[in-house]
Formats: sequence, C-alpha cells, structure tokens
Amino acid sequence: MQSQAIATERAVGRVSPGAVNHRAGPHPLMAVPALVFFSVFALLPLGGVVVLSLMRWDGVADPSWIGFGNWGAALTDPATYHAIWLSVQVMVFSWLFQTPVSLLLGVLVAGRSRYRAVLGVLYFLPLLLSSAAIAIAFKALLDPNFGMSRAFGVAALSRDWLGDPALALFVVVFVIGWQFIPFHTLLYQAGVRQIPAQLYEAAQLDGAGAVRQFFHITLPQLRYTILTSSTLMLVGSLTYFDLVFVLTGGGPGNATRFLPLDMYLNGFSNNDMGRASTLAVLLVVAGLALSLGLARLARFSRGSQLEGS
Repeated sequence: MQSQAIATERAVGRVSPGAVNHRAGPHPLMAVPALVFFSVFALLPLGGVVVLSLMRWDGVADPSWIGFGNWGAALTDPATYHAIWLSVQVMVFSWLFQTPVSLLLGVLVAGRSRYRAVLGVLYFLPLLLSSAAIAIAFKALLDPNFGMSRAFGVAALSRDWLGDPALALFVVVFVIGWQFIPFHTLLYQAGVRQIPAQLYEAAQLDGAGAVRQFFHITLPQLRYTILTSSTLMLVGSLTYFDLVFVLTGGGPGNATRFLPLDMYLNGFSNNDMGRASTLAVLLVVAGLALSLGLARLARFSRGSQLEGS
C-alpha cells in the first residue's frame, strides 16, 4: 500500500525520485553491528569447533592434526548411530506429545475469562524453573523407594521408572514436555488471539459448533504458528543436555544417551575433545538442515498468516 501511494504521488509530481529511494528501507550499514556480533559469537566459535574436529586433543596437551580420523571413527562407531537414533526418537515423541497438548491449552487460555488467565499463569510456572531443578524433583518423585509410591501408596507407581530401559526414554520425553509445553502454549495463545473474531461470529451464524470452529477456523489460521512451534520444538530437541544429564546420566546403560549427552561424555569423561567436536559439528549440521527444511515448508516469504489464509 505504501509503495502504491508513493508511485501515485510520484506520477502527479509530488514525490521526487530521490525521496522514493530515501524511503525504500533502512541503510545496509545498519546490519553491520549485528553481523559483527554474529560473527564473533557464532561463526568464529563454530570455525574453531570444525578445526578441533580434525585434531586429536585431550583438553590438556597440545592438539595434533589427524585430518578426518575423528570423523571416520565417529561415523563407523555403532554408539554414534545409537545416539542419533535416540535423538530422532526424542524429536518425534516430543513433538507428538507437546504439540497437541500445548495447542489445546493455548486455545483454552486464549479466552478472556478470569479463570483462564489464572490457568495461564499456572501453566507457565514450569518454564520459570531451571532444567536441573526439574530433573532433581522428578528424580526424587520417581524413585521406587521413597517417591510417589510411598507418598500415595499406589503399587503401580512403585516401578523403577528411570531404571527400566524400556521406560526411561518415555519418562525423559514426559519431563521435557512438562517443562516446555508452557512455552508453546504461550505461542498458540498469542496465535489464537490474532484470529479475527468475525470468522467465529460468521461460523456461529452458520450453525457451526465449537468442534467445527476449531478444525475449520482455528487450525487453518494457526498453521504458521504450528510450523514455528514445531521448528523450535524439533531443533530444540537437539540441545537437550542438562535435564537428561541430571535425570538419568544417559542410563540405564545407554538408553537415554542422546547425541548432545554423548558429545559431552566423549569430551569431558573420555577426554576426547576431537571426537566431541565432531559430534558437535554433526549437531549443528542437523539443526541447520532441519531449520531450513521447515522454513522452506512454511514458505514464510509468501506473506503473513492472514494473507496466506
């Protein structure tokens, strides 16, 4: 609209070509501070990690050049593929658990009722706690000797949730969801409040109930919010470390030794910084590929949520 107005004014002689160029946008030099900041704190450390992935270093002695030796060892080690497979499972199960729950909660607390505002505050509380504190709390609750089984006297709760390899992964996914569902709920709440009320009013006049309004109005209007939340959720799954480290330590066995935790253990437990740097580069590449793929799917350049509806 602004460009059309400028073109009209220019056609009638009210705006000079220099004024049009002046109003075209911010000067490219304004991006220099952000580029410098990004280069110093992102690109430079990433370059250092790439160089370390080509060296043998225990973190103390001088590093020695070994070329792609770390890459060959990492890509031929079954433990690496096991860690990658666990990370993929965490991404999938976290998305399947967090997305519907946070979407429904976001729609619920988006209302203007006072009790919904109170619920929104309560749902947001887990996000204010640190991952380490959450892990310690759940580790105590799930302890088979003095946890929930002792508190409630329910025999079904006396299982060794964190000591059973078949259950530990799903327990970790649940705890991760418990912490981060409030954040995605906030995203969906903001998205729902941006939907024009006229759409719901027209649907009510046509006799559509709450369920039909949800599937035919709310979900289509939230498609870009869903993609944004999914991007943050899936890429964020590649960074889970502190909560898993405190909660299970990668156990029992290697049942929860995800790729970020495997990177840490290789670097600081096995004193193999070169191997850890290789895994770090793999995480960066996987995160970038996933982000670019989801951004391409979202087609953000085609317009806003309402323009694409």
